[in-house]
Amino acid sequence: MKINVSMKKLRTAVHNVATNQDGQDLIEYALVVALIAFAATAGMSTLAGNINSAFTSIGGTLTSYTG
Repeated sequence: MKINVSMKKLRTAVHNVATNQDGQDLIEYALVVALIAFAATAGMSTLAGNINSAFTSIGGTLTSYTG
């Protein structure tokens, strides 16, 4: 019986949190910012590797031309 009452209280609390609109926009913006930051971090790593490869190739080409 006590478990049933606790589950009902938990269900009510989850329902109240799920239907409460206060602060929802802030959480959505924070999630979007986090997603953009994650994508930028992942992209920067790939971009840095590509730039490094390009400069290595240019350096090798210049070295072969200058002897």
